[in-house]
Amino acid sequence: MKIKHALLIIISIFSVLNATIHACTTAVIAARNSANGRSMIWKLRDTDNIKNAMRFFDDGKYTYLGLVNSNDTLGLEVWGGTNSAGFAIMNSASYNVNVGDTTQLKDQEGIFMKLALQTCASLQDLENLLNTYPKPRGQASHYGVIDANGGAAYYEVNNWTWTKFDANDTEIAPNGYIIRTNYSESGTKNKGYGFIRREAAETVFKKALQNNKLDYRTVIQRFSRCSFHPVFGINYREKFESGTNESSFVASDDLITRHSSASSIIVEGVKPNESPTLTTIWTLVGYPNTCIAMPLWIAGGKNIPNILRYNSELQNSPLNEAAKEWKNKCYPLTRSDGYHYLKLDELINTENSGYIQRIEPLESTIFNESEEMLAKWRNQSPSTAEIESFYKKLNKKVSDFYSIFDLP
Repeated sequence: MKIKHALLIIISIFSVLNATIHACTTAVIAARNSANGRSMIWKLRDTDNIKNAMRFFDDGKYTYLGLVNSNDTLGLEVWGGTNSAGFAIMNSASYNVNVGDTTQLKDQEGIFMKLALQTCASLQDLENLLNTYPKPRGQASHYGVIDANGGAAYYEVNNWTWTKFDANDTEIAPNGYIIRTNYSESGTKNKGYGFIRREAAETVFKKALQNNKLDYRTVIQRFSRCSFHPVFGINYREKFESGTNESSFVASDDLITRHSSASSIIVEGVKPNESPTLTTIWTLVGYPNTCIAMPLWIAGGKNIPNILRYNSELQNSPLNEAAKEWKNKCYPLTRSDGYHYLKLDELINTENSGYIQRIEPLESTIFNESEEMLAKWRNQSPSTAEIESFYKKLNKKVSDFYSIFDLP
């Protein structure tokens, strides 16, 4: 536990200086209701830290891949990821726990998730960590977790206690999934944030299940780019596809994907007897409406695609930077409160020239090619070099698509 104590000392200072608002929409999906029998976690990340990158770590008991803030060049915090044991974790902030608590230590979630990825192989390991972690924890969070044993659960965590919600329990999760935004079921009632976003997520998940079981493609292309507004009962994507929209703009604050949405990750676990290093982390490392999803595996080692890694010249990952360029065109009202208004016809229009409409065909090709590779690798373990070769292929494909930066 020397790693843990050193991190607590170093990063408590870092967190005070870099505290941000974390308001995310997340879900844990049990294997029984996924299309291919593998559990998943999903995080649509909203944060003031809009520059994000992916990073490979070998500083713990297990190696791991994690989503990081680009300005966190030391890799002190992780905002979702998976490790070589097939353990994966992400979170959303909770704003109705620790009510009245005067504890000054706060915003330790990224530190805790890094430690969990370093040291945990299972849900039980995480529970042991929660029990032994120094209190007050400085945390107000929901942690969505899966492991290579089929475990899938949320942990609502505050400074002093934690509560488990098991997605494999049919009474707790009758539809095989659990959704969290920014309030806890175990917290103060009718307090917190994200009530409308949760209603939106519940609606689109339920609708997706009516057609089939949940799969990562739907999570990426329909949930991470969701434009359904539950208060108005309007699916703006459908309106803009059909040309029945009254304006080019929509108020996007209560949409799942909005101005503060910085990135998204979807981790798809493994079945029993499959290599945990083939757990797939699909990452939209930038604004989800303008960013292509790319896959990563622990089995691929440290040489992840250049487009996802921190670039010192850009001070950001190139793909995040490219997505950010396109995002700016979707939010052209830059004065005062203009960021509330999304010019949705930049994303979806009747000419089929919107960013989403251009992204998703190439993305579907990446899905198909990745599934072909995974089918092969599950039968015969791949070499690191083989996965790196596939990364290079994807890196070029995506770099050429954006045509913004001269990337190696």
